[in-house]
Amino acid sequence: MATVYLVRHGQASFGKENYDQLSPRGWHQGKVLGRWMVDKIKPAAIFGGDLQRHRETVEAVATGYGAQLPDMQVAPGFNEFDHISVVNRYRPEWSDRQVMARDLAAFPKPAAAFQQAFVSAVRRWASGDYDAEYDETWTDFKTRVLAAFDEMIEYADGGDVLVSTSGGPIAVICQHLLGLEDERALALNEVIANTSVTRVLYSSGRRSLSVFNNYSHLEAEDPALVTFR
Repeated sequence: MATVYLVRHGQASFGKENYDQLSPRGWHQGKVLGRWMVDKIKPAAIFGGDLQRHRETVEAVATGYGAQLPDMQVAPGFNEFDHISVVNRYRPEWSDRQVMARDLAAFPKPAAAFQQAFVSAVRRWASGDYDAEYDETWTDFKTRVLAAFDEMIEYADGGDVLVSTSGGPIAVICQHLLGLEDERALALNEVIANTSVTRVLYSSGRRSLSVFNNYSHLEAEDPALVTFR
């Protein structure tokens, strides 16, 4: 059986003007993953969404890998959902970044406060009760992720593939493979670490989840490298 390696991007730049770029720690995480891949993973193809953090994660992995890797093929279906829109629909006043920064600064742990709000915002989006407010509904998101996954496997034609993507698409793919309810899929999304590796085995029409959210490469290098946002 062949393997699809679903890699969540390295840590992005939370709180910065351009969230989509990797943070210095995100670059480090990607290089550590690349070093870990040597003699373990030789992908015949690499796919990724068209987000900057997806591309930069592949660049960081290639640097650590130290050998030629296939060029990344862009597949927008592997993009994350629009988290900014989802959060702003839950907290409209946060469309003003200064207001959001002020509100979060009032908490002892601003990052934890944002994470709590983010979880609530995502659950509101996924409930289906407010679909008219979103350009892409939860159902639409799942449909386009799974379509991209199917197209990627068809293209791979039995070869191993590395996919640079985000937590949302990884959770959706796992949900589909395991037959999980939406609530469980959302819970999975909350624990997927940056540059973690989730493995899916495939052969003909058979697809099976083999490993979920492995970030042992980070723990072996430095436990402080393990991040979830």
